[in-house]
Amino acid sequence: MAKRVAVVTGAAKGIGLEIAKTFLSRGDEVHLVDADEETLMKEVNQLKEDGFPAFGQYADVGNLEHVAGMVQQVMNISGRIDILINNAGRSEFKSIWDVTEKDWLSIINSNLSSVFYCSREAARFMNGGSIVNLCSTRAFMSEENTQAYSASKGGIHALTHSLAVTFSEKNISVNAISPGWIETENYEELRDVDHNQHPSNRVGKVSDIARACLFLTDKDNNFINGENLIIDGGMSRKMIYEH
Repeated sequence: MAKRVAVVTGAAKGIGLEIAKTFLSRGDEVHLVDADEETLMKEVNQLKEDGFPAFGQYADVGNLEHVAGMVQQVMNISGRIDILINNAGRSEFKSIWDVTEKDWLSIINSNLSSVFYCSREAARFMNGGSIVNLCSTRAFMSEENTQAYSASKGGIHALTHSLAVTFSEKNISVNAISPGWIETENYEELRDVDHNQHPSNRVGKVSDIARACLFLTDKDNNFINGENLIIDGGMSRKMIYEH
């Protein structure tokens, strides 16, 4: 398999780290991007010790200046970008009456603006290739007091098909993945009720998302474009009523 250059944001832990490891295992060169520099470099150094071509890039992806500098650093090291995985994001759920302007803008910038900044700056240097944006089933369904997070993910859904059309001139495919419940830390501690409420009879794993990223970035699958792939064990297809 030909080696590709991939950039994964929010890659110091959780889903992002698993995505990075999956691409590295395929034989790709991966730049892991995160604002938590200490955790990021710990993981990158371990990957390097294991013989993988991994590079760590510190950046607050909600900051355009940081993003432009990060992308230029990737180009300085690798000379090209074939794949961008916009995974970085954060959540903070609190009463709508307690959400400050700072709270709102922090979530929007971290989750949504980052996708625009990273996609545009990376696409300047991409010739073909793929972008995958991590959306969420919360773009389409909600619990109470999740306004900023839900709005940011709904924005990612819309931004994805907009970018797909805009970047067609550069032959870049752009798709989104909307995870449901993906347990990133304590899978073994989950209860039977956690698993059994899913039509797939289990809670999702980080590897479920990583494999989907591999699929969507395969050059032979570039006819899938502007789409959103829901990976939630069937939960968003299930009618839930109290009886």
